[in-house]
Amino acid sequence: MAFFDLVDFDDHEQVVFCSDEKTGLKAIIAVHSTTLGPAAGGCRFWNYASDEAALTDVLRLSRGMTYKNAMAGLKLGGGKAVIIGDPKSIKSEELFKAFGHSVNNLNGRYYTAEDVNITTTDMATVNQVTDFVAGLDGKSGNPAPFTALGTFLGIKAAVKFKLGKDDLTGIKVAVQGLGSVGYNLCEKLHAAGAELVVTDINQEALDKAATEFNAKVVGLDEIYSQDVDVFSPCALGASINDDTIDQLKASIIAGCANNQLAQNKHDQLLKDRGILYVPDYVINAGGIINVSLEIYPEPYCAEEATRLVEKIYDTLMTVFENAAKQDKPTGVVADEMAREIIANAGK
Repeated sequence: MAFFDLVDFDDHEQVVFCSDEKTGLKAIIAVHSTTLGPAAGGCRFWNYASDEAALTDVLRLSRGMTYKNAMAGLKLGGGKAVIIGDPKSIKSEELFKAFGHSVNNLNGRYYTAEDVNITTTDMATVNQVTDFVAGLDGKSGNPAPFTALGTFLGIKAAVKFKLGKDDLTGIKVAVQGLGSVGYNLCEKLHAAGAELVVTDINQEALDKAATEFNAKVVGLDEIYSQDVDVFSPCALGASINDDTIDQLKASIIAGCANNQLAQNKHDQLLKDRGILYVPDYVINAGGIINVSLEIYPEPYCAEEATRLVEKIYDTLMTVFENAAKQDKPTGVVADEMAREIIANAGK
């Protein structure tokens, strides 16, 4: 593999492969940039189809964190970690301690936190062997509610810009994924008067959403073609691809998933079809904003975290307006804005 020639490598500062035979730990830590500050980003636990798939994922996620933190105005760079394997079978305290030692060896260049299949309890175990951890109970805690808040506000901004509506009453939203963030988002959308269509692999979560939110439940492959205003990807990435774009009837894509576009070209394809894409790393920044206040400054303040998350609305409106003026895809414009922030900080 020509590692340095990979499209997703994108001049990463450091990529660390971690292994511990005793616990079964196999992990990758990617530090994309520390220009704005120490790299920060969560760690996800996933049973990847291959090591190459894990590497691609962590590189894309790490780069996204650089841009996310820049657009959120944080004094943090971008990094991410993935633990490879089935969390249902190999999760253990010793494995997370081994991961913590790997994080500690980076000596503060990377701060980790929870992500997919990892909890605040898991991070507390990591914290037993390294201080370079955020998202802990008793401090910033679970970032999911803040991610959901930012996503909710991002949907409101998109509806205002694209549909000219100041509220979500009667707006139809298809939510793909009812994890901790997706379900919290549904709560907020339902309270705001939106009509929900949902899908997930967890039948219990679907039944609960149908009961509590009067949500329409559809199959995993049916969610794309629903006659809705907003399609909200809240599961894993690459759900917007060559196969799914043709199915979309929504005029807005706005969700909390990372790396929603399978390829860069899909940004332009969505624009050509008149679909407003809300750049994922801007709309889903609520979690890292919350976590950042555990790193800078002390003590943590939930009210300040909420105030900063609320700025996502205005940031997105600026992205939409700039994209319209420049006749460019929203993702391209957000990338350009993030790179400018980083370049100016470098000077």
